[in-house]
Amino acid sequence: MNTSTARILLIEDEKHLAEGLLYNLSAEGYEAELARDGQEALELFDRGQWNLIVLDLMLPLLDGFEVARQIRDRDPRVPILMLTARSAEEDRVKGLECGGDDYLTKPFHLQELLLRIRGMLRRSSWYRTVPGEGDRYCFGEGCWVDFRERTAMGPGGERRLTEKELSILKCLVERASETVSREDMLREVWGYGPGVETRTVDNFMRRLRTYFEKDPASPEHIVSVRGLGYRFDP
Repeated sequence: MNTSTARILLIEDEKHLAEGLLYNLSAEGYEAELARDGQEALELFDRGQWNLIVLDLMLPLLDGFEVARQIRDRDPRVPILMLTARSAEEDRVKGLECGGDDYLTKPFHLQELLLRIRGMLRRSSWYRTVPGEGDRYCFGEGCWVDFRERTAMGPGGERRLTEKELSILKCLVERASETVSREDMLREVWGYGPGVETRTVDNFMRRLRTYFEKDPASPEHIVSVRGLGYRFDP
């Protein structure tokens, strides 16, 4: 995909911010459309094919959490970048659990938003290079990830995975039994530069543990390495 011609659905109800973002996205060469509330967002989503969603969490009619859930039910692949004025950790965690791939807290710099969008679009097909032989990677007792079908099996049964979850798993699987630092994970999966501090990686790791660990509180496969990062033990 040529990222400069990507179709972006912007979901934002603040008039001046929405108009400014729409103008700048178009100036970058993206084909962008605007939804001003949650209901309109879902209607536009159903009528088009989108490469990325920029989603404000505070919306009329349906909030961003519910919009993310419904979009994720329809399409597990499309990247979702959440915009939020909320600074509480539990709100960010809830946003990621609803299907978001990343978030920016308002106020933010325009260039930071554009860099996030560019990185998310560039990585949207990266995970499809399947590690190892075949499409399905098996580990542990009956656990597997199917990178082509975007599904996984763990103690809780089979489930669909989001694109970001697959990208994280690919990063871990390719470096199995090695410690992967948070900085490396942020660079390879999110495209962040050095010095970025975020709990996004830890939030995703907690979620993946609920998929693949018999006891997420005492993980056997996705192991924390204190002060460094994470290690995948197949």
